[in-house]
Amino acid sequence: MTTHYEIIIDWLEDGNAFVVEVPETPACLAYGDCHENAWASVKPALRPWIDAAREFGRDLSKPEGCRLMLA
Repeated sequence: MTTHYEIIIDWLEDGNAFVVEVPETPACLAYGDCHENAWASVKPALRPWIDAAREFGRDLSKPEGCRLMLA
């Protein structure tokens, strides 16, 4: 079973970078000079975050978000 989480990609004018946030994984953020690089940067951070959250008893098996992409 594949689990999908909502992602939000924003442009930070003052940081001159894109930031990717996964709302269901607080503090798991990534940055990049383009949205593709920002998204690629968050992927490796998600698995350890989810594994640690589960280890501490947080159930992430059912994502709360329902949107897949914002434009």
